[in-house]
Amino acid sequence: MAIDWDKLDEEVDDIIEQAANATDERLASKISSVTRLTDEEIMELFPEPADVKKLKELMRVVKSAEDRNTKVNNIVANVEDFAGIIITILGKLA
Repeated sequence: MAIDWDKLDEEVDDIIEQAANATDERLASKISSVTRLTDEEIMELFPEPADVKKLKELMRVVKSAEDRNTKVNNIVANVEDFAGIIITILGKLA
């Protein structure tokens, strides 16, 4: 399934604005619709809307059509933003 990143960006940003300081069910539902995580897992792993936004950006890099080296370079360039998200995801998998 092709992901319309611009539309997803707009929808997630709108939900984040409405969510204020807590990740609500709509935000978790939007992210879980493009991942293998459930709404509940999203809410548990990423309770802050800012973290969900970082997750969305990391997903955009990983799912892009760019080659592996470009993806790695993009992640490295944004490591400060992505580090917490990567740790959370790997903690879930370990």
